[in-house]
Amino acid sequence: MSTNKPDLHRDTLAVREAVARSQFGENSEALYLTSGYVQPSAEASARRFAGDEEGFTYGRYGNPTVASFEQRLAALEGAEACISTASGMSAILMMCMGLLKAGDHVICSHSMFGSTIKLIGTDLAKFGVESTFVAQTDVAAWKAAVKPTTKLLFAETPTNPLTEVCDIRALADIAHNAGALLCLDNCFATPALQRPMALGADIVMHSGTKYLDGQGRVMAGALCASQALVTKTFLPVLKSAGMTLAPFNAWVVLKGLETLDIRMRAQSANALALAQWLQDHPAVARVHYPGLASHPQHALAMAQQSNSGGAVLSFEVKAADAEQARSRAFHVLDSLQVMSLSTNLGDTKTLVAHPASTSHGRLTEAQRQTAGVVQGLIRVAVGLEHLADIQADLDRGLTSF
Repeated sequence: MSTNKPDLHRDTLAVREAVARSQFGENSEALYLTSGYVQPSAEASARRFAGDEEGFTYGRYGNPTVASFEQRLAALEGAEACISTASGMSAILMMCMGLLKAGDHVICSHSMFGSTIKLIGTDLAKFGVESTFVAQTDVAAWKAAVKPTTKLLFAETPTNPLTEVCDIRALADIAHNAGALLCLDNCFATPALQRPMALGADIVMHSGTKYLDGQGRVMAGALCASQALVTKTFLPVLKSAGMTLAPFNAWVVLKGLETLDIRMRAQSANALALAQWLQDHPAVARVHYPGLASHPQHALAMAQQSNSGGAVLSFEVKAADAEQARSRAFHVLDSLQVMSLSTNLGDTKTLVAHPASTSHGRLTEAQRQTAGVVQGLIRVAVGLEHLADIQADLDRGLTSF
């Protein structure tokens, strides 16, 4: 079913790009549940295992359903190739294991997802990988952090949960001038709104668990990059370490990609309207959302993200101190009757979370303060419910402190 027609529009690729149909002529992409593959001959088997001939050999190495997902996501991101993993964090681990060794240096934003900060700043440090965390929006700080051993710059844009936006072109220039690579976490914007490789990024990372699936059903991860990086750098790690994406999960996310564009645009419209409403609420101190003119990187976000702020926002409740802020944030969350109190995002259902005690809970208080994740901060991943119902659900807690 592979189109192999790069001139097709992205909307068409989202529903058509996949491996070729089987002899049965299925219209919906097939789900191949198998751990092994029968080889046509011993010689062909040897060539396939050596990588000299195309063909599936073992479930940990590849699967037709998984390949369909990879082809489709690569087409949407405008990448030569894609390799998938069991989760977004395993995709980051595979990238780091493939690119880095003891003594190498990574530069990251200190506003990144809490688990990313811990993996790179703490876990990889045990193996001799050095890291420097800088302000997401300070291009000069990224440039100043470069060392002769710098091999990777890694950022997410917008960030979780403060929706800070980085200048992708500027970071790409810094990375390439240093002989390093730039990886962008594109989970929040997705290729429906933003294509980092067109702006100079070398690698695009995804947690398919989020908007690519879109309905909170399975976990998945992926890296989009050049064919050389995928086959020579990342695939060997996948074969050895086994962070393989399950075929069923690949099939679910593959089907999710078919509605990615319309979901992202509808949920982003809801998010903009909610952000505007929260901005005027008397119980709200501040709203973080790139679609608002008040956002510090609003103009940059509109240029990079197809004139859209995305579907995730966060806001801070008014409070006298950190203890009261945490208490009030918890009150808002405990007052919800429609929306879901859940740390995931990207669902058609609106999900609300308290980052300081969940996604960033494993960080030190100093790290949370540096990242701006304060106790009164609430993140809202806006879904497809009616806007009035979302507003009423938040208003219930905001007006009853």
